Amino acid sequence: MTNPQSIMSLDEFLDRDLSYICDCLSEEFAQMAGKNLLITGGAGFLGYYLVLSALHFNKSHSDSEAIKVTVYDNYVRGVPDWLTELEGNPHLTVQKVDMIEPLPADIGDFQFIIHAAGIASPIYYRKYPIQTIDANINGLRNLLDYSLRQRDAGKPVEGFLFYSSSEIYGDPALDMIPTPEDYRGNVSCTGPRACYDESKRFGETICVNFARQYELPVKSARPFNNYGPGLKITDRRVLPDFARDVLEGRDIVMFSDGSPKRTFCYSADAICGYYKILIKGRPAEAYNIGIDRPEISMAELGEKVIEISQRLFGYGGKLVRQVNPEKEYLEDNPNRRCPVIDKAREELGYDPSILVDEGVERSMIWYHHNRVAEEA
Repeated sequence: MTNPQSIMSLDEFLDRDLSYICDCLSEEFAQMAGKNLLITGGAGFLGYYLVLSALHFNKSHSDSEAIKVTVYDNYVRGVPDWLTELEGNPHLTVQKVDMIEPLPADIGDFQFIIHAAGIASPIYYRKYPIQTIDANINGLRNLLDYSLRQRDAGKPVEGFLFYSSSEIYGDPALDMIPTPEDYRGNVSCTGPRACYDESKRFGETICVNFARQYELPVKSARPFNNYGPGLKITDRRVLPDFARDVLEGRDIVMFSDGSPKRTFCYSADAICGYYKILIKGRPAEAYNIGIDRPEISMAELGEKVIEISQRLFGYGGKLVRQVNPEKEYLEDNPNRRCPVIDKAREELGYDPSILVDEGVERSMIWYHHNRVAEEA
């Protein structure tokens, strides 16, 4: 392994990513300045940069212009260190709230809401299928009812974002890859992934009807294979698994033949897309958020991780294939996943620029620092 001092510090790393996000979102954050933002599931993967980027914006603005961020989470997997380290930030409120339950009576007034609460890892949503459904349906409905009450009280919510998923497309027909937003999907309603896929589909239905019937500013995002800082190394998705193998000094184990293909969107780019939907997206509309190039196989991803880790850490392992002991894990798993992002580009100005080689390198640096922190 190389000397860790030869790798940029975590503070330098975060400043680079967060400055990139804030530059991309100068107009959007300016519209949110001085207002209240609620992020449900804010302690999770996407919550990491959603929260940190808004607070980074605040560093260069006065208290009156600061975005006031509130995080709701049930902390079922514990309170992450990064959130604990923010304790005392005057522009951040953290509250333990299970979105399956009714909203707190003292919820207060929010001008912007991002509903990111839910279980996104296949390992965990297959273990907790009912909770997955409840967060995506009951939690969403509670927030929409709140938004309707706020409108009637003369305190309207200005932007509402629901995190849907590219999984709502299921396993698309070959002539629908890359996949546009108007593709209706090829999804099993009873398979091992159905609790997640179908609750996201129905969640979008609820959003569309609240937007149309009550004229609420509700929009949906369909993430395509986001990865990067904030995605726990224990999450059991492909890149964290590869990173864990590297940092523990063993061969990278791939539980498939490596043929499924994906495009991978680095989280800093994805966060720009989500805030752009929140502020500029059309009500009742859904937007693909991902990157449309390059589409690579799982085996190619593994080889990239090896090459980058050799350069960064002196890693000496190789890629090995094994049979997944969990037989249902790959059932209904799409063979290809690639988005059409023209709609977000043209309507929102979304323009992801961090390609997979750079994004994987950034991710491995982040995992290196967080691994060191866990072992300290």
